[in-house]
Amino acid sequence: MAPAFDMGDWWTKESHRGTPVVVKMQNPNWSMLELESPEDHFHGGDKGRGKNAKQLTWVLLLKAHKAAGCLTSIASGTCNLLAAIKRRLASGRTDSEPIRNELERETQNPDENKGGRSRFYSCIKFFLFTAILMLGFELVAYAKGWHFNPSSLHLPQSLDVQSLLHSVYSSWVFFRVEYIAPPLQLLADICIVLFLIQSVDRLILCLGCFWIRFKKIKPIPLQELGPESIDLEGGDSANFPMVLVQIPMCNEKEVYQQSISAVCNMDWPKARMLVQVLDDSDDVTTQVLIKEEVEKWQQNGVRILYRHRVIRDGYKAGNLKSAMNCSYVKDYEFVAIFDADFQPAPDFLKKTVPHFWGRDDVGLVQARWSFVNKDENLLTRLQNINLSFHFEVEQQVNGVFINFFGFNGTSGVWRIKALEESGGWLERTTVEDMDIAVRAHLHGWKFIFLNDVECQCELPESYEAYRKQQHRWHSGPMQLFRLCLPDIIRSKISVSKKANLIFLFFLLRKLILPFYSFTLFCIILPMTMFVPEAGLPAWVVCYIPAAMSFLNILPAPKSFPFIVPYLLFENTMSVTKFNAMVSGLFQLGSAYEWVVTKKSGRSSEGDLLSLIDKDPAPVSDAKKEKERTGHARGLSESNLEAMGKADAKREKEKKKKHNRIYRKELALAFLLLTASARSLLSAQGMHFYFLLFQGVSFLVVGLDLIGEQVE
Repeated sequence: MAPAFDMGDWWTKESHRGTPVVVKMQNPNWSMLELESPEDHFHGGDKGRGKNAKQLTWVLLLKAHKAAGCLTSIASGTCNLLAAIKRRLASGRTDSEPIRNELERETQNPDENKGGRSRFYSCIKFFLFTAILMLGFELVAYAKGWHFNPSSLHLPQSLDVQSLLHSVYSSWVFFRVEYIAPPLQLLADICIVLFLIQSVDRLILCLGCFWIRFKKIKPIPLQELGPESIDLEGGDSANFPMVLVQIPMCNEKEVYQQSISAVCNMDWPKARMLVQVLDDSDDVTTQVLIKEEVEKWQQNGVRILYRHRVIRDGYKAGNLKSAMNCSYVKDYEFVAIFDADFQPAPDFLKKTVPHFWGRDDVGLVQARWSFVNKDENLLTRLQNINLSFHFEVEQQVNGVFINFFGFNGTSGVWRIKALEESGGWLERTTVEDMDIAVRAHLHGWKFIFLNDVECQCELPESYEAYRKQQHRWHSGPMQLFRLCLPDIIRSKISVSKKANLIFLFFLLRKLILPFYSFTLFCIILPMTMFVPEAGLPAWVVCYIPAAMSFLNILPAPKSFPFIVPYLLFENTMSVTKFNAMVSGLFQLGSAYEWVVTKKSGRSSEGDLLSLIDKDPAPVSDAKKEKERTGHARGLSESNLEAMGKADAKREKEKKKKHNRIYRKELALAFLLLTASARSLLSAQGMHFYFLLFQGVSFLVVGLDLIGEQVE
């Protein structure tokens, strides 16, 4: 008789073959559930318990294997990072080493007190050594269980080593409670008030930008222009005003071609436009190349001139001042200025010049910047966030509601009459563009900012270049404030405009911002970890800065993933900005440094395609040689040979890339990391994470691990 077929056994076998194991991890307990059969599940049994224990063992072994793999990868990554840091320290040179670039050597002030340059670094080192010493005291006290309150302080009577250490620590606690905590807390409260004032100012600017977008406010040229109006679309070029275009440059070997090409291709009658290439280069080869480029465009019918100063004083301001002294400038009504790396669109003049017509009180029309390399690396992405806020929020709001903003030095069109009445270009500061803007505003001239007209340019791709640029941009305004304050007070403009210039334009945005950023987050915050009687609330450390960073990133919404690096990097840059602000305010030697920002010569793909058909015909090699000889103006063969050797040497040195090690940033990195270690003892989670991440960001910048390497 055949055995009976048991459906229960069949179901049990099939279900046992395909039933999954569900593992639940609830730290610190483990539990596992296996569905073998209805009987095993509901009634249990030794067989089920044996299988459960065996499979749990395999699960634990698998988890242990994965954990070991993670630890191995973390250890390997840490070793690789330490090795990279070691190589960087061995191959890099510090920012205190002599400057080898000839241009930078010339721009150094020979009378500068070299000891003053390291004074700021010495202060940071003092805070670092103090923090390390205090951390040692705190660790010993924590290990011994000494947690004193001011009321429970007492001195031991015995004279052993432990009692002596106990006595020293007790004296330190008493000293910090009585003498350190009160002034530190007072300074912290002052910085918090300044922080809130600056945050309110930024919030008001953002609300103004939202209002402009909501109401769709936009500067529009006057429609009724009268019988002598400009017919920009017509063929009568006599109705077009005379425009002078200036391109100041100095050793701009990487970008001179694209800037000259972009300007010469602007859609404006050639008879009504004159281009001045103002070359301050001290490199003979660069001079010859720029002359050749100018002559090529002259042969193509463009009215373009090459100017080179024999006496190169006053940097860019002196260059522009010299060009404006030419006799033929009186025939022109407007002047457009473009730095060497700027590439205006063909319709730039058609979009900017009409805003002057019918408005005799308008002295400047400024276009915003756009960047061809904003996605090149992390440094350029962070710069794009900052400058997008500057143009779309600060410049646009001030232009719409106040008719005043700081001239950006390029991609703007000036009424020549406004320049002359304001005193022209002056060489007294390193921010000649802001200087002429303030003086024109004091003379009653109005400014117009066009947010929808863009001019492409480059962002610095190395931290060294960006650092020097920011130093010039933050030391110059303080120089200018000292010089212009008496003129602002004596001027005939309204009291509200005087208040805006003094308190908002200069003090709040140029002095207070770098002061509280550096003092509050880089000095006071780490010090409060060692002086717990003086503290900063979490909303100052985290919530308000996060909200302000969110507002800053709104004009560049695609950069939202970089909001945390942006916040940390801005605090990191506060060291350079604070140092520059102090040097400009007190007229230190570094306030007069002027180093041309290094450029790589990048162009957008659209620009290159648009210039292919418009580029003048190439010149034959024989003609090039003839022109080169003519440009040299009698240079001897030895000089030409020296030029060739200089080119070869420059190309050889160009292949060597050097990294700098920034001592101030590294010292602050260790200060913040030391403070983060101290915060663990007091279990201040928010402060610990901020100090840790901020310390790491200082470490990355101090080792020059952000941006491209310095050539």
